Amino acid sequence: MNPIKAENRERVGVVLFQLGGPDSLDAVEPFLYNLFCDPDIIDFPFARLAREPLARLVSSRRARRVRKHYAQIGGKSPIRELTELQARQLESELGNSLHVQVFVAMRYWHPFTEEAVGQVLDHQIRTLVLLPLYPQYSTVTTGSSLNEWMRRFQPKCSVDVIIVRDYHTHPLYIEALVERINEGLEQIRKASISARAFTSDVHLLFSAHGVPESIIRSGDPYQAQIEATVKLVRARGAWPNPHSLCYQSRSGPGRWLGPSLHEALQTLASNRCERVLVVPISFVSDHVETLYEINIEARDVAQRLCIRSLHMTQGLNDSPTFIRALADVVLRALPADGPR
Repeated sequence: MNPIKAENRERVGVVLFQLGGPDSLDAVEPFLYNLFCDPDIIDFPFARLAREPLARLVSSRRARRVRKHYAQIGGKSPIRELTELQARQLESELGNSLHVQVFVAMRYWHPFTEEAVGQVLDHQIRTLVLLPLYPQYSTVTTGSSLNEWMRRFQPKCSVDVIIVRDYHTHPLYIEALVERINEGLEQIRKASISARAFTSDVHLLFSAHGVPESIIRSGDPYQAQIEATVKLVRARGAWPNPHSLCYQSRSGPGRWLGPSLHEALQTLASNRCERVLVVPISFVSDHVETLYEINIEARDVAQRLCIRSLHMTQGLNDSPTFIRALADVVLRALPADGPR
């Protein structure tokens, strides 16, 4: 970490960028509308004219099905509460070194980026660190959040803005993932009968959020960074277990990164795999992609495929190691002589 001199303890702001999620079943359709209105997500010739009507059509058609997903995980997304918890804990962790305020900017639901911008200006921040809660960079996640911030942020005072693009190889982030996998394997061991107490046969299925292949072909580093994270996690964990990587949450036409989560499960079943531990490798908090897509939907698929058990690692959420990783990312991003 960069040491921060006491005389340089100016007010520092940290903005945590996250996707956001509906806070009620009634919020599902407007949340989807905001998602499909994103120019970094939906872009094609004449999109400026067609984007809003298309977003209105797609969100209305998908809302009924997606509402059922949220109804099965408590009627809303927990992502706001988890992100605000991460913000409070990061603020506490950084408090020993900085006079700091941590803000949350959600891309598609409250608190929106515009709300976070207003809070930053109200607190008279001198140095601002933009920190995505997407460890791996993609134009459709970090890129979209940064673009929205730049559209909204027009400070009336001088603010030094520091941008963190990614931290997919940070040792503490890797360690936090390893801890979650070890916890998952231990839970499987405890749930096993004595004759099956070993866990070396459990297949580690790393699952990342999917993106269209066209984005990767255009130079997006997301896939390479996901693969780098998986490689480092496996090396740090040193498990003898078999493993594979898949992608989930496809939401549009065209070819997406694969294999999909369901295709990966079909392959495992055909290879007579009996136990699977799914590791949501690109997600730093539990939300509908983990709590429903993996823990409910994928579990049902596995059961139909005669995979004896499917487990999922807990999200990083309030992992102390992950919070320390975020704090170190912030401190390393600041100038060596402290914020100006």
